[in-house]
Amino acid sequence: MKGGILLLCLYINLVSFSVIAAGPPTCPATDVSSGCGEWEGEFFPGVPKIKYEGPTTKNPLAFKWYNANEEILGKKMKDWMRFSVAFWHTFRGTGSDPFGAPTKMWPWEDGTNSVAMAKRRMRANFEFIEKLGVDRWCFHDRDIAPDGKTIEESNANLDEVIALAKELQGDKIRPLWGTAQLFMHPRYMHGAATSPELGVYAYAAAQVKKAIEVTHYLGGENFVFWGGREGYQSLLNTDMGRELDHMARFFEAAVAYKKKIGFTGTLLIEPKPQEPTKHQYDWDAATSANFLRKYGLIGEFKLNIECNHATLSGHSCHHELETARINGLLGNIDANTGDPQVGWDTDQFLMDVAEATLVMHSVVKNGGLAPGGFNFDAKLRRESTDVEDLFIAHIAGMDTLARGLRNVAKLIEDGSLDELVRKRYQSFDTEFGAQVEAGKADFELLEKAAKEWGEPKAPSGKQELAEMIFQSAL
Repeated sequence: MKGGILLLCLYINLVSFSVIAAGPPTCPATDVSSGCGEWEGEFFPGVPKIKYEGPTTKNPLAFKWYNANEEILGKKMKDWMRFSVAFWHTFRGTGSDPFGAPTKMWPWEDGTNSVAMAKRRMRANFEFIEKLGVDRWCFHDRDIAPDGKTIEESNANLDEVIALAKELQGDKIRPLWGTAQLFMHPRYMHGAATSPELGVYAYAAAQVKKAIEVTHYLGGENFVFWGGREGYQSLLNTDMGRELDHMARFFEAAVAYKKKIGFTGTLLIEPKPQEPTKHQYDWDAATSANFLRKYGLIGEFKLNIECNHATLSGHSCHHELETARINGLLGNIDANTGDPQVGWDTDQFLMDVAEATLVMHSVVKNGGLAPGGFNFDAKLRRESTDVEDLFIAHIAGMDTLARGLRNVAKLIEDGSLDELVRKRYQSFDTEFGAQVEAGKADFELLEKAAKEWGEPKAPSGKQELAEMIFQSAL
């Protein structure tokens, strides 16, 4: 009897969950011409074009620190940042998680994944971009257009939506980057470029081919590869060497096709250590750099560094950015962060000013990110369900990075931190030090110097002073 009651309760819960998860309500009849036809009027009628009002404003729909045309360190802020709206989180994020149904039911959604609905979302996307005041966006192919039953049908769906995107973006807006979604469909459960099944490998190549074409058609500046399934769950059933070779051949083919069609955008690899696979082959920036060097691809690719992925790999975002930068591979940044108490890829908007200052410190050292930039690979929290929250989150993220840039300008103007670092290495700023750095000092020469100089004295690292100087700029 108890078992029957338990089953009955479970059934009721499942039915309730199914009703909740069935999808968002249809669009209001007052906003469409008939039933759920074309959307009339604005998608964000209560939101004005976002403007800069300065640090003292209390208006949540205004910039406090990001002033697009203000010049800092020789460049306009908009040229340092090159901000981009991520279509997938902004317009396909539902608030669902492994334990709960969707919580976000945007007014324009009709509960379908049709081409018509995809085109409506695209119109909402460009209204959002225009009101936010940015001129770039980024996308996965299957997020902007529905998958079809065949490659031909999928391509036709994508072409129809891309034609509208081309019309809406005009001459002033373009994709920061495009990419192919090679991780959600069941065919990619073992990977795409690293799948043990040749048919899947070929299908993935066809999908990437089309995604590069449409990115090129829209004037995209980069193309990203995120290998969420390119890894393994167990080495017992995996030929890791063969899979890595296959992935390299896949990338070589992408390079060749990019050049064939005249796409001059940068190809980017986005490192991530795990999730959804137990181990992803592009674990971090150093692993990715080694892969590119091994297969002779170092001049063909750069890296798209995501801060949340950095912490998942056991590094700080600053570490990953510096590793990419000193290897000449820093191409783009996914602007987000994770929660240290949660421990997974939570994709939160970056709100930590100290972290943003470290991020911008690397960007300034890199001379900027162009043709890359910052894309907000970040989503609203599950509990944030108002349409205006989309704007508030992006405004706060942009302001945080802008404040970071202003702080870096303070540090550079002050000069104390740079001087502290210079002094730490000043023994190498000598004639003999120059020989060492030029590779002209062998062990015999170094041994002779050591005997002449006697026991060396290691000076203080002044870490606390460095942290004090850094904090003073915040």
